Amino acid sequence: MQKVRTVYLNGAFIEEAAATVPVMDRGLLFADAVYEGIGVLDGRLVDGLKHLDRLDRSLESVSIPRPMSRDDMITMLRELVALDGLDEGFLYLHVTRGVAERDYVHGGDLVPNVFAFTQPQHGVSADSEPVFRTLRTFPDLRWLRRDIKTTNLLGQVLAKQAAFDAGDDEALLVVDGGEVTEGGAVSFFPVVGDRLLVRPLGPEILPGVTRSSVLPVAEAEGLIVEERTYTVDEAKVADEAFITGASSYVEPVGAIDGVPVGDGSVGPWVRRLRAAYLADVRTRLL
Repeated sequence: MQKVRTVYLNGAFIEEAAATVPVMDRGLLFADAVYEGIGVLDGRLVDGLKHLDRLDRSLESVSIPRPMSRDDMITMLRELVALDGLDEGFLYLHVTRGVAERDYVHGGDLVPNVFAFTQPQHGVSADSEPVFRTLRTFPDLRWLRRDIKTTNLLGQVLAKQAAFDAGDDEALLVVDGGEVTEGGAVSFFPVVGDRLLVRPLGPEILPGVTRSSVLPVAEAEGLIVEERTYTVDEAKVADEAFITGASSYVEPVGAIDGVPVGDGSVGPWVRRLRAAYLADVRTRLL
């Protein structure tokens, strides 16, 4: 018999079927909400403090008040993981501006709705052999503040669905001229020789938490981090490439638009980075 999933909603842990949000919630009507996706490894939160820092930044950027203290949120997230008995997977945390009659102007005095739930590991587990992911390019249709982690994800939905329909695992988003921004739900990195190409942070991309942890590991392993923009054509002729995400860690890219990346095997840099990153984060699980 399948275990009933627990959902945290506004101060209570309840069964998933009983967790509901009002129709007039602004997150539902306007995507007036922010969220975080946190990896769970060994029953604990991966880079939990970094994720909560980013959540605070998103809340401040759109003027939604923090719904609870940092300590209370950590306690809640840990309890949710324990209640679901999750050893490895994903934890989703969502904060909306609150409920009001539908109007673009919100008045600024609403009480946020907060909910969270877990999901089991969908991809390859941390201790398994990495598996190639294939990417499909798609125009970057998102709004101009991609650095804020809002729930306005229609651009990513369209891109990732197009990739899936083409038989690929993930979208690679590009702007006019073929410049790469990032993946549909991941950060993307080509490796050329001993150089790691890294798009600079800015409004064009999300400041990935896993990215922030992988880059110092890459430098420690001997890669030269070259922070600049680059094109899809450059990415396709890279020696290796990989993606990073909260619960996918570091995964090798096998092809972009059907064009193989590298020699068809998991490259030495990606293999080293995955192992070194996992070893590093395991020393500071929350």
